[in-house]
Amino acid sequence: MAQPLAFILDVPETPGDQGQEPSPYDESEVHDSFHQLIQEQSQWAAQEGLELQQREQEATGSGQQTLRWPEGTQSTATLRILASMPSRTIGRSRGAIISQYYSRTVQLRRRSSRPLLGNFVLSARPSLRLYDLELDPTAREEEEKQSLLVKELQSLAVAQRDHMLRGMPLSLAEKRSLREKSRTPRGKWRGQQGSGGVCSCCGRLRYACVLALHSLGLALLSGLQALTPWRYALKRIGGQFGSSVLSYFLFLKTLLAFNALLQLLLVAFIVGPQVAFPPALPGPAPICTGLELLTGSGCFTHTVMFYGHYSNATLNQPCGSPLDGSQCTPRAGGLPYNMPLAYLYTVGAGFFITCITLVYSMAHSFGESYRVGSTSGIHAITVFCSWDYKVMQKRASRLQQDNIRTRLKELLAEWQLRQSPRSVCGRLWQAAALGLAWLLCLGTALGCAVAIHVFSEFLIQSLEAAGQEAALLVLPLVVGLLNLGAPYLCRVLAALEPHDSPVLEVYVAICRNLILKLAILGTLCYHWLGRRVAVLQGQCWEDFVGQELYRFLVMDFVLMLLDTLFGELVWRIISEKKLKRRRKPEFDIARNVLELIYGQTLTWLGVLFSPLLPAVQIIKLLLVFYVKKTSLLANCQAPRRPWLASHMSTVFLTLLCFPAFLGAAIFLCYAVWQVKPSSTCGPFRTLDSMYEAGRVWVRYLEAAGPRVSWLPWVHRYLVENTFFVFLVSALLLAVIYLNIQVVRGQRRVICLLKEQISNEGEDKIFLINKLHSIYERKEREERSRVGTTEETAAPPALLTDERDD
Repeated sequence: MAQPLAFILDVPETPGDQGQEPSPYDESEVHDSFHQLIQEQSQWAAQEGLELQQREQEATGSGQQTLRWPEGTQSTATLRILASMPSRTIGRSRGAIISQYYSRTVQLRRRSSRPLLGNFVLSARPSLRLYDLELDPTAREEEEKQSLLVKELQSLAVAQRDHMLRGMPLSLAEKRSLREKSRTPRGKWRGQQGSGGVCSCCGRLRYACVLALHSLGLALLSGLQALTPWRYALKRIGGQFGSSVLSYFLFLKTLLAFNALLQLLLVAFIVGPQVAFPPALPGPAPICTGLELLTGSGCFTHTVMFYGHYSNATLNQPCGSPLDGSQCTPRAGGLPYNMPLAYLYTVGAGFFITCITLVYSMAHSFGESYRVGSTSGIHAITVFCSWDYKVMQKRASRLQQDNIRTRLKELLAEWQLRQSPRSVCGRLWQAAALGLAWLLCLGTALGCAVAIHVFSEFLIQSLEAAGQEAALLVLPLVVGLLNLGAPYLCRVLAALEPHDSPVLEVYVAICRNLILKLAILGTLCYHWLGRRVAVLQGQCWEDFVGQELYRFLVMDFVLMLLDTLFGELVWRIISEKKLKRRRKPEFDIARNVLELIYGQTLTWLGVLFSPLLPAVQIIKLLLVFYVKKTSLLANCQAPRRPWLASHMSTVFLTLLCFPAFLGAAIFLCYAVWQVKPSSTCGPFRTLDSMYEAGRVWVRYLEAAGPRVSWLPWVHRYLVENTFFVFLVSALLLAVIYLNIQVVRGQRRVICLLKEQISNEGEDKIFLINKLHSIYERKEREERSRVGTTEETAAPPALLTDERDD
């Protein structure tokens, strides 16, 4: 016992403590405290010794009585060994908590330039190593740590002491006891105030300022959390419908952040400068009829909404002699704001930043969702550790109850699923049904792609219909109807499949809908860059592609509203009024998520041809959130088979990154490097490709003077050189791979630690069994020894009886 106490009390000196003033603790007080501690320990040891002697006397004088204890109890030695186990002395035990906060108070006292007990000589501190005491380490160490913690708390200010007590993970009774013991009398505090003088007042003033700033920071942080968009709505959705439905709305919120970041760059470097220096219109502005909100043509054509409105001139200086009859020549020594260059590199920079953000979000989500390898023990954690005792409002407590209840349903459903495996015949039937359903779904996707290709060719050939403005909505309407109807067919096929897990069912539906969307988008990309460019020679085909993408985005939103109205609201009314059933439709996660990815892909495809298309997508996402939230709360029910969506966010971001973003990037790279721009509109009207704007800019910089000669070098070796692009791509892939490997390593370490904990528990059981066997052997030896003693003492007694007879 002496060594732990010496370890606790002998705080090592640091170089910063050498020149400090003497400790405020008097030597007499320190000696008295040690003397009192030694007396208490001696009394406790004496009492324990008397108790052990009494037990030995009872054992030796009881004849046939033995030292057996009832089953389920242990002897004093066993209990003492169990109390010294690591599980009883470390971790989150009360003694460890008190020791931890004692160390924290020592650090706080060291910060405030308070000297330590280590500054005294050894003669001023009595040591317990001279006393040979056999004490229980668990009880006495805890009392010693508590007394030291009380002394350290007394040296702190009242506010700091209350703040530290509030943060201790102890019960209210123990906190109240520590507060009463550490309370300093007023007379002593006044004496310290009088002796401290100006220094103590300055210290308290400084501490009050620090506390005020800390409180202000906490208030600002809570205010920022309260201003988080849709905070209460997301909590309500998660509590009533579970994490699976909540993952859809979190994914929508992520898409909103991506579009806001991209639109900020486009407005700052493309739209804003063009609005500040508007070009001359080619003719009178057309009259708006209202149909432009759906078609994007008409009065929207000659605005900053589309590519054709942007000029190829410098925007910060008047034109000199035109070069090639169209562009402005910069004056010598000037660095003009080149609009073609700004247009090209802003779109490229926006895609690069979006790629970095998307990869980071995907890696972060992957680390969070796959960090823990198993969910063993999560049920107890959810039951006993999920409630937030800071919740005071009735509405917030009800939301928390719903959230915990839904979480338990998901965990129990996942556990029940693992406990009931399918037989061999069931697996064969499931494989056959899945194969047939996949064939039908692939045939449906191929048929939709062929139908869109045939219909688009028909629209190209019918020039009369193409001249009408309302006819421009025909192709978006047909594609939207196919996008709306084909997923319902896949859903009917999924209802006939014997899926064991609802998670697997959602993943299969996502894959099928994804194949359908990719087939449709691939056909449309060929239609825009292959057929339309060839047909619209001599016209501004970039404006047509931008307007087409705008129409697809608007039509997708309109059909989504109609599907929500007739697919959820009308079905609920029919089910309740006509069928007299309380069963509501469930929220289709796979179809709704793929609709979001489809809309975001259209936005990325149209950024080059319509710089304000991300703003349209932001408005659409805001409206979709409120429409879907209202329909979900009013018309839908929670999933009948609850399931835990721990990996859904990672899957959504992965689908958004690789099929959607990668496909849009390939489409735009092909348009920039291979397709010839229109010669009548846009910032690249006189060039053979959009990429040549960088080379033209380099020639301008070389003619401007030697002050900007480093910019052509940067463009030549960092932009035109393909090695740099491959290097950046390789670095991104390496970061993704390393992050995946780190997460796998963490999961492996977690599994090893869990196995180690299990082995330590088995070691304790083995040790307890060995202790019981040793005690039983000692009892048998003692019983046999007592029996032999009685047998040797029996014959003389018989002889005396015979003599008496």
